[in-house]
Amino acid sequence: MGSSIMSMSVAIFYGSTTGNTEAAAGKIKEQLGDIVAAVEDVADADPSDLEKYDLLFLGVPTWNIGEMQDDWAEFIPRMEGLDLSGKKVAFFGLGDAAGYPDNFLDALGELWEAVKALGSPELVGTWPTEGYDFDASEGLFDEDHFLGVGLDDDNEPDLTDERIAAWLDKVRDEAGLPS
Repeated sequence: MGSSIMSMSVAIFYGSTTGNTEAAAGKIKEQLGDIVAAVEDVADADPSDLEKYDLLFLGVPTWNIGEMQDDWAEFIPRMEGLDLSGKKVAFFGLGDAAGYPDNFLDALGELWEAVKALGSPELVGTWPTEGYDFDASEGLFDEDHFLGVGLDDDNEPDLTDERIAAWLDKVRDEAGLPS
């Protein structure tokens, strides 16, 4: 039962307003290479596309004060009825910890709540909160981890590439992808 590692299908779905999340999606695709079958902006994607892949990378920025990015806000209600059981999901979130320390990566939490209700897919790639300076987040998995990697291009753009690289190592390991 189950597919071999080589046939695991992988896709990246993201919403982006200023381009930072789109850029992060591009970096993830670049590092993972040919195993990524699709990189889709949720503004143009069909929710049923999520069902086509075994491993989903979902990228979401937190907008304004802890709010969902507009394209995701329109996409999430359209996901109703999808069956993501048996799939693995990995989240990357963008936020501004200095400007919004009480709402850092809130959209991650909101997106996970919506996604996990669609057949309880397996979450991979939770990420340590160590090294981040924020006060509160709805994007926490537990006291010491975010639901996925947190990227802060507003305040720590120099850390983005190394955070993505280290996180992808963790995701590869947990999802059973070749390195």
